[in-house]
Amino acid sequence: MKDFDAVVFDMDGVIFDSERATMKCWLTLADKYGLKDLETTYFKCTGVTNKRTREIMLEAYGQDFPYDEYAKEASKMYHDKYDGGRLPMKKGVVELLDCLRKEGKKIALASSSRKTTVENQLRDAKILEYFDAVINGDMVTKSKPDPEIFLLACTKIGVAPEKAYAIEDSYNGIRSAYRGNLRPIMVPDLLPADDEMKELSEIVLPDLIEVIAYLGEDRRQP
Repeated sequence: MKDFDAVVFDMDGVIFDSERATMKCWLTLADKYGLKDLETTYFKCTGVTNKRTREIMLEAYGQDFPYDEYAKEASKMYHDKYDGGRLPMKKGVVELLDCLRKEGKKIALASSSRKTTVENQLRDAKILEYFDAVINGDMVTKSKPDPEIFLLACTKIGVAPEKAYAIEDSYNGIRSAYRGNLRPIMVPDLLPADDEMKELSEIVLPDLIEVIAYLGEDRRQP
């Protein structure tokens, strides 16, 4: 196995197929209220805090845009459909967590989502107990791509950032991990890896099953 002490996971788009689920809710609102180019704007919001999402939406649609009202409606749609363990998990999540636990590696979460959302979704999926530390967007002052959330996760588990892998799907998440001196692995979700992401990531892999194989490689092998 490669030489590392921990893996820090993003949640939305990495553990759960929640980015796509949330986008579907917002696209429903776009049709209902005639919002133009919502998909492009939504992509800019992936991986950031709720506060930053609000700022991006207001920048795109104007300061009088009723973001809070629409966000509340989208949230209700999302929770009505996916709460109670109905949110689909990405392929290989449990297998990777089991592998890391077996190898004695620390496991942390660094999600920009709110505390209640993060903990409820992990608990409903019966994977909360795998994590040695869970960092959420309510615990930081700066949104990804700032590295604050990843550095806090490393501090909580007592691991140097350079000894930790970060698994991310979003551009802002990869930038955040890279700036924090973690070792980014990109597993793309809604957007493919562009040239910048390929440059910043140690590797780009198609799914978490491939991450298991990659982490299991002996770095001493040619």
